[in-house]
Amino acid sequence: MCGIVGYVGRRPVQELLLGGLRKLEYRGYDSAGISVLADGRIEAVRAVGNLDRLEAALGATASDPGGVAVATQAPVTGIGHTRWATHGRVNEANAHPHFDTTDRVHIVVNGIVENYLALRETLRDRGAVFTSETDAEVIAHLVAYHLASGSLLDAVLAAYAELEGHFAFVAMAAEEPDVLVGARKECPLIVGRGEGETFFASAVPAFLAHTRDVQYIENGEIVRITPDGADFLTADGTPLDREVHHVEWDEETAEKSGYETFMLKEIHEQADALAETIADRTVRDDGVDLDDAGALPEQVLREARRIIVVGCGTSYHAGLIGAYALETWARMPVVVDVASEFRYRDPVVMDGDLVIGITQSGETADTLAAMRLAQERGATVLAITNVMGSQATRDADGVLYTRAGLEVSVAATKTFITQVAMMYLLALRLAELRGTMDRAELVRLVAEMKHVPSLVEQTVAAAEEAVQEAADEHFEKDFFLYIGRHVGLPVALEGALKLKEISYISTDAYAAGEMKHGPIALLDQSTPVVAVATDSPVLEKLVSNMQEVRARGAHVIAVASEGNVTIGEHAEQVIRVPQADWMVQPLLAVIPLQLLAYAIARRRGLNVDQPRNLAKTVTVE
Repeated sequence: MCGIVGYVGRRPVQELLLGGLRKLEYRGYDSAGISVLADGRIEAVRAVGNLDRLEAALGATASDPGGVAVATQAPVTGIGHTRWATHGRVNEANAHPHFDTTDRVHIVVNGIVENYLALRETLRDRGAVFTSETDAEVIAHLVAYHLASGSLLDAVLAAYAELEGHFAFVAMAAEEPDVLVGARKECPLIVGRGEGETFFASAVPAFLAHTRDVQYIENGEIVRITPDGADFLTADGTPLDREVHHVEWDEETAEKSGYETFMLKEIHEQADALAETIADRTVRDDGVDLDDAGALPEQVLREARRIIVVGCGTSYHAGLIGAYALETWARMPVVVDVASEFRYRDPVVMDGDLVIGITQSGETADTLAAMRLAQERGATVLAITNVMGSQATRDADGVLYTRAGLEVSVAATKTFITQVAMMYLLALRLAELRGTMDRAELVRLVAEMKHVPSLVEQTVAAAEEAVQEAADEHFEKDFFLYIGRHVGLPVALEGALKLKEISYISTDAYAAGEMKHGPIALLDQSTPVVAVATDSPVLEKLVSNMQEVRARGAHVIAVASEGNVTIGEHAEQVIRVPQADWMVQPLLAVIPLQLLAYAIARRRGLNVDQPRNLAKTVTVE
């Protein structure tokens, strides 16, 4: 996810901006840039790659008092950005900051502008000349248009009213040399208060070395900063009072945004990661657009004969969920295989097959080998990955990127739900291309997908408290069993994997209908059984299986949909998730299982971010 830094003050601005961006490197990025307003003019420098390349570019361009490297006694204003590409290729033109046609307004943006196409056309009609492929650039032109009739603050307020999506941005204008204006809609943005200087940033680490006084910006708020302070307003211009908080975090805690571990932070980032992955791909109400740079041509998708999905661990589980959607929505025959088995199975693969390799890092050795084998046998290969420039992106015929940002904790959380979401989007696009779903159903499901990020945010908040009772009661148990049916089965598999990975408890997961075929022998009165029991066409069957395990004395912990009152009759504990279409329920149902594993591991005193014997990326067999 993109990183933003802004500064108004009198210190050397280049060093401050670069230093702040380096503290945000953990968020992940593929390009970077800064703009500085000094002595009445704005100068921007951008570079593809890491911050060393930006620093080299800055050194080559800044040589005079008006350049970006020199601060004066007059106020100096600057903005910086690290980009994780969503719209447009990774190149200098698409890197931030972006600017308007007259170079008077520069902006940096984190997030997605959903209505950018309509805004782009309107702004072009007004004379705007666009220089990038990004959705973010429309904000610069929009602010510049409104600046003609007011201050920068007025212009941002007017622009904000026209923007749709989820985003945070910071704008500066040549006419106001000691002012920055920021706006927040769902994506993070905070204010740092110093003596005679003020900061914007995506996260506290960006300015922690300079101040520990923080003001938090809420959704729907606009903030104007100067060297002397910050003015907070609602989106309609009503002034607000905002308390200054003094944070005592060390640098490591700051990188975790105050959370005790990276894993907990990343669980809480899932709503944002999901929104990043979904937003621009669901601009249309009646369909999905997968026109990413590197995406496969529509003809290839339309004419695919069969789909084979390969992945390892969590990515394999995401593929299993995706297979249900591909079969149900797009009516495609789908095979899902563990990549390490697929490559040695002498699989039957041929022209017309579409092989999807799912790999968070894009470097998973077994998945890469499976993708290469498929290509050798004539299949078209599509990679779903989170890392631009990874080996998977170079090997595959096409790429779809999840947009989870950097995931530090070894146990995957936000990368899992973005992989599942990407599979749902692909299934909907295939359904549209192949004519297997009517328009009304497409409209309904696209609306469901757009709404899911807010449901995820609700689920994290509610489930975090709900799992505590189960964790307190069972953290010392030495065996857990997870059960599920249909899309609930891969969720159970993923929940069991999380518990194994970070708590080291022996855990099995089974299709609930298989209980009588052996696994039920494992149960006794000390066994916790976690049932994924969200609403679905097979819920009655699952309830029957829950009754079977309770009859053997097991303690059932059920994850159930809000409003289903009967589940409580068949479980000792129920953890509720919001109502949603049953096919997309896995995006919600997995969250309590992540939190349960987390709570149990913490009670056992374990390092959840770096579990024993595991690595984040498996680059060898």
